[in-house]
Amino acid sequence: MLSIVAASAAAFSVPGFAEPVAVSALGPSVFTAPGAFPTSVYKHYYNSPTATSAQPQPVISDPVSHRIYPFELTNPATLPKNNTHDPHILPPKASSGVLLESAFAQVLSIASNPTFGDNNCARCQAALQVGKFLALAAPEEGPAFAVRVCEHFNFNKDCATQFGIFQLGSVVTQVIANADVGGLDGQMICSHFLSGLCPAPTATPLNLTNWFAKPKPNPLPAAKKPSGKRMKVLHLSDMHIDPRYANGAEANCTSGLCCRENNFNTQSPQKIMFPAPRFGSYLCDSPVSLIVSALESIPVLAGTERTGFDFTLYTGDLVSHDSENQLSRDYILYTETIMYDLLRRSLGSGPVYAALGNHDSYNQAQDAPHALNGQLADQFSWNYDHVAALWELEGWLPHSAVETARAHYAAYMVRRQDGLRVITLNTDLWYSANFFNYINMTNPDVSGMLRFLTDELQAAEDAGDAVWILGHVLSGWDGTNPLQNPTNLFYQIVDRFSPHVIKAIFFGHTHEDQVMIYYANNATAISAQTAGAVGWIGPSVTPLTNLNSGFRVYEVDSGTFEIVDAHTWKSDVNAFPQLDSQLAHGPTFEYEYSTRDAYGANIPGWGPNDPLNATWWHLVTEAMEADPSLVTKCTFVDRGFPPLQKFNTFQGKGSVRSPPCTGDCVAAKICYIRSGSVPIAKQNCQTGFGSVQ
Repeated sequence: MLSIVAASAAAFSVPGFAEPVAVSALGPSVFTAPGAFPTSVYKHYYNSPTATSAQPQPVISDPVSHRIYPFELTNPATLPKNNTHDPHILPPKASSGVLLESAFAQVLSIASNPTFGDNNCARCQAALQVGKFLALAAPEEGPAFAVRVCEHFNFNKDCATQFGIFQLGSVVTQVIANADVGGLDGQMICSHFLSGLCPAPTATPLNLTNWFAKPKPNPLPAAKKPSGKRMKVLHLSDMHIDPRYANGAEANCTSGLCCRENNFNTQSPQKIMFPAPRFGSYLCDSPVSLIVSALESIPVLAGTERTGFDFTLYTGDLVSHDSENQLSRDYILYTETIMYDLLRRSLGSGPVYAALGNHDSYNQAQDAPHALNGQLADQFSWNYDHVAALWELEGWLPHSAVETARAHYAAYMVRRQDGLRVITLNTDLWYSANFFNYINMTNPDVSGMLRFLTDELQAAEDAGDAVWILGHVLSGWDGTNPLQNPTNLFYQIVDRFSPHVIKAIFFGHTHEDQVMIYYANNATAISAQTAGAVGWIGPSVTPLTNLNSGFRVYEVDSGTFEIVDAHTWKSDVNAFPQLDSQLAHGPTFEYEYSTRDAYGANIPGWGPNDPLNATWWHLVTEAMEADPSLVTKCTFVDRGFPPLQKFNTFQGKGSVRSPPCTGDCVAAKICYIRSGSVPIAKQNCQTGFGSVQ
């Protein structure tokens, strides 16, 4: 082979190239290295290079840096745990604006990623994870992110005025930062707020093992005997005073709150189609004139001009239905101040027991649980402190109840001298529009509100006292307003303490005249024997939307604190335009109906002094079932009409705009009356017939 290489090279040799040299023969096939390390390899050592107990550690000098590397660098006895000396290069920190752009781009990528297939729920929750990162890393960009996502996917018709930094953007950012967006919280957010991208989860099973301090007494304590003396209790709700109401503005606007200077009808933007009457209209909140007229009428109609009411219930919503960008803390505080002052000066010396409504807060419908950390836990204390102080100044609450209200979301318990305990709740804490309720949704009582209620009911049971419960957002009916898990727990609490402790429950919110029945054992058997408590939903003073204005007075036995009759008055809003341009007459409030008289003829064997309790109301629903073919809207109500026909008309306070209830509406409405929680309504009832608006 070597000869071929040499010959080939010779054949192609050219000047300047040397002749190849023949390779010499190889050395020996075996060599044994010396046992001693050759110390001459390096000049200096950290240890003895001839020792056999350790490897030689030469001293190495770097000819470039002129550094001598220390023994610690290679010492086998001192291996490093972390390299804390050298730089560990990370990408440069992105500005918050870059993070916003990146997050938005990732959401668009997720939305178009075919990996998710038809699983829009997983796609939505993945996008929420991106939003959560942004909310934690650059919270100041959260509102802008919410607006951009909302606008891109058309989640809302006016994203900027709903989710900007001056509206709900900061709230949404807080919630996304704290929610378990990969779990139930995220599923519910996607279901409720993001176009139903996730199916609505079912209620989480309750574990009541340690919830109640004591089991329900068996047998129940003997019922107290009626005194035969009756108290008069006023129930007002949803007055929604509008101090920005503009007489003559468009009352038939096509968006927002009508009777405002800035809202118009898109079919006639330059010319007002229906000027706002001085006393109100169907698409508007209550002008000051309507509020004052109602308060002037109430004592006269109820016969309390000299005596006053024993007490008044106010089931929330003082503030008008402004859009988020028009609201402020001062607007809320102003409304609370003017309204509670008007109530005190109009209704006599009897106390007013009030609950906050979803509009009685800023941002509207938002109340944060104390379980949030730091200043986030107390971000609504300004409102609780204010209303509690007003209630004390008006002389309605003792100082102990005021302090409770400050600490418990403006909720409190007051024990009256007659022995009745009134417990109020801030039902924003189960309202589906409160974003803060979407944090830790597997816990049905994150706020501790229902723990507070349970403890107060236990104390009342131990003392043998009766209780009325007062809130704003109803716990059931058609199930469209509150959340499942907390109302499920509330229902079990009501069952535990009914009928011997809880004598009545009161709500507002829908603006309509409605009622709910709570049954034993989660309504697994619905009958007169299992009916335990009644929830009365009071009619609103505001006409919004398409309703007449109304209020109610209860006759209550002073010994049992059970309701013996309920009287409701209304004012025909359709007649209000005729009152303009004159000062002789204001609105007329007329007697609408007695609950006992309207339905009592259908309940045989019920005496004139027997209470309108849960058993009675269940028998009313049976009477409604007996004649479903006659259920239509009527323009005049008397004893000749079937019960549900009356119920549907009363629901809208006799408004000419209320639709009739026929066909499937009949069974649905009976089902709503029998549904005191969201899970029961969703399980049992057909949807779509809950409102007459």
